[in-house]
Amino acid sequence: MESHALDMVATDDLVPTDDRKFTSVDWKGRDTVHGRHGGMRAAVFVMGLQAFEIMAIAAVGNNLITYVFNDMHYSLPKSANIVTNFVGTIFLLSILGGLICDSYLGSFLTIIVFGLIELSGYIVMAVQAHVPRLKPESCNIMNPEEICKQPKGVQAFFLFLGLYLVALGSGCLKPNMIAHGGDQFDANDAKERRKMSTYFNFAYLSFCIGELIALTFLVWIQSRCGMDVGFGVSASVMVLGLVSITIGTPFYRNRVPQGSVLTRIAQVFVAAAHKRKLRCPSDPRMLHELRDPYPYNYHLEKAVLKNTQPDRQLLLHTDQFRFLDKAAIVDQNEDGSPWKLCTVTQVEQVKVVIRVIPIFACTIVMNCILAQLQTFSVQQGSTMDSRLGRSNFHVPPASLQAIPYIMLVILVPLYDAVLVPFLRGMTGKETGISQLQRIGIGLFISTFSMVTAALVEAKRKQVARDSGLMDGPDKVSLPLTIFWIAPQFLVFGLSEMFTAVGLIEFFYSQSPAGMQSMLTALTYCSYSFGFYLSGVLVSIVNKVTGSGSNGGWLSDNNLNKDHLDLFYWLLAALSFINFLNYIFWSRWYKSKSAFHHPASQISADCHSSRVNASTSPDVFRNTGN
Repeated sequence: MESHALDMVATDDLVPTDDRKFTSVDWKGRDTVHGRHGGMRAAVFVMGLQAFEIMAIAAVGNNLITYVFNDMHYSLPKSANIVTNFVGTIFLLSILGGLICDSYLGSFLTIIVFGLIELSGYIVMAVQAHVPRLKPESCNIMNPEEICKQPKGVQAFFLFLGLYLVALGSGCLKPNMIAHGGDQFDANDAKERRKMSTYFNFAYLSFCIGELIALTFLVWIQSRCGMDVGFGVSASVMVLGLVSITIGTPFYRNRVPQGSVLTRIAQVFVAAAHKRKLRCPSDPRMLHELRDPYPYNYHLEKAVLKNTQPDRQLLLHTDQFRFLDKAAIVDQNEDGSPWKLCTVTQVEQVKVVIRVIPIFACTIVMNCILAQLQTFSVQQGSTMDSRLGRSNFHVPPASLQAIPYIMLVILVPLYDAVLVPFLRGMTGKETGISQLQRIGIGLFISTFSMVTAALVEAKRKQVARDSGLMDGPDKVSLPLTIFWIAPQFLVFGLSEMFTAVGLIEFFYSQSPAGMQSMLTALTYCSYSFGFYLSGVLVSIVNKVTGSGSNGGWLSDNNLNKDHLDLFYWLLAALSFINFLNYIFWSRWYKSKSAFHHPASQISADCHSSRVNASTSPDVFRNTGN
């Protein structure tokens, strides 16, 4: 019987037709129809929201340090921390949005609710920037002779109310946009799997287009017409995004929420702890759920699946984190409570979440680098000659972040149309290279973004020294074009094309049914921890390098007197160490992609029979990678 079960797993006959067919409904709650619902036609409307939403938030976030520094009069380090905390909160709240979606509301309703919250935040920010009483009096913070007041009381309340309404809305929106788009494709159909991969690439393309417009046109509006008009335009753009997602309503495949994700996870740990003194059976079929004579048949009799909803996919048993298997040990003296007895599928869902954590953690340093490009690099540009050639047109420093997106708007379609088919022919993989390989390439490239930034900053300070402008007189730019800092943005943009898309596709493809939004949210949590790490690093570096009257590498409002180049070298070193760490964990992850164990071998504690199981939990297939 053991060999027969293994033979079944090794074939393609047991790929389920569609593990979401029972939970995918249209906007009226009816079963969706293949060909009428879902597909790229539906995903286009989701990508429209993605483009408009990132356009709105990028116009605010990428120029926020200028607003907080010049208009709100916070010091440069404080301004940088306000920005990084704001952006970090956006991405941290994505996990909340994912949990709400998977557990209660579903992706579409979650998008609408939190989209309106984000819109209200833009309106509050626009009102504050427009009404003089709601912000400090105008003052030149760069002039040491002027005493500039920071916002207090009602002014500070409106500032942070607007910021964190935007953070709440945008954070809870982001993972659900990606997951809702991915839900429009059948992961168990070969053609739709390829289209899903294309969707993730073009979702990133829509992100790039939105960023590009925000960092050119919208940032220009902020610089030319004022921040109040700029925030108002962000609100208008957000309205267009909500209109886009609403128009596609008749075409969507909507995932039905499957109950609290946190409760299902907690039940496994509680049940395993309750049975911690028990031994697991040598045969995994003795665990709860695997009692059918042919246990790996997807079409099991639903009557034997106690505590398992019939519309949930079944996951194969694996022997990683074997302590958790105790949650599925059947005890005849128990009442079958889900807090004392869990199914193998439920246990394996928890194992999936644990497996992806090291991969998630390895992307945090890269997003710490992104935080520098949105804060200190913008301030670098503000000290340089921003004229475009010999004309009188000045490039806003924040708009330099548009340079990589100009490149990516061209490269992303070429990657999907040319490079992926070429690599597919070489590797036999539908995505050309594996998602883990794609993430690793991006992490490696990101190191050189900070190397480039450190070299350019050393050049900038040398020019300031040679020009006698170390004190940074008011409104005097260095005789060095702002485009010197473009390469650091270009290199990072290239790295993000690999890592960002690979990470989103990796988390979505690895997620069990009912956890798509939550695991996709881990991508954004990585951004969050990266931005928080940036703030912590700035504080630590200033404390460690400061002595006496010297406040540290990054303590002065004048970059010419700071040691930003040394800080960039530190980040480059951390990035390379992080890449080496990622190599270890990616190899660990791939080494667990197939599980073989002789059926006759018995362990003293949970050494159960291994089966050939893919670490991709969504499909049953041969894992001969």
